[in-house]
Amino acid sequence: MLAVRQLEVAYGGIRAVKGIDLDVAAGELVALIGANGAGKTSTLKALSGLLKPAAGQITYDGDDVTGKPAYELVRHGLAMIPEGRGVFPRLSVAENLAMGAYTQTNAAAVAQDFERAYALFPRLAERRAQMAGTLSGGEQQMLAMARALMCRPRLLLLDEPSMGLAPLMVQKIFETIRTVAAEGVTMLLVEQNAKLALETCNRGYVMESGSIVLADNAKALLSSPQVRHAYLGE
Repeated sequence: MLAVRQLEVAYGGIRAVKGIDLDVAAGELVALIGANGAGKTSTLKALSGLLKPAAGQITYDGDDVTGKPAYELVRHGLAMIPEGRGVFPRLSVAENLAMGAYTQTNAAAVAQDFERAYALFPRLAERRAQMAGTLSGGEQQMLAMARALMCRPRLLLLDEPSMGLAPLMVQKIFETIRTVAAEGVTMLLVEQNAKLALETCNRGYVMESGSIVLADNAKALLSSPQVRHAYLGE
């Protein structure tokens, strides 16, 4: 579903991503792990159309989408849940969800998606009229995920979904990630908690200083001495 070849992302003269290759097959849940500053978020921003690559090619569902803007990619089923959640603080929970459905034209389908969002996250149903800016961090993360699902994505990019959340809320978020993946949504997950990411995903890539340094199935990466020392504290 996603094929990345020799992708480069630059900020001024600084190369944040240095010619990486990466693949995600339909139905896969793939982790991208690495230390802060490794280039993970820059990679996701390029894949989602928020940054224009300096070089390389991005193929999504067989089409070359290199450099296409985010609003076009969303219409084709590629959505991103950004780091820091990015909810609209002065809109209600329900209004935030409606913003996620702006590409949808079938009112009955949108109504179904609202019900699905509230079923996945009952806490959002309880707070549907509440301003998003007054929610807790965990509730805002739930809202960011639910909003992204309102556009019926086929490929979902998640950037640090557990950041700053209490352990119980992290558990809930990752349960939802597994549920959505089981429904057939393909995912690429950037996550600081390498152990949790690899325990959740099928495969993983390890990024260091803008380059992919390891790629393998998740179990193999979990048992890799290099990964255990650098990212699991062992």
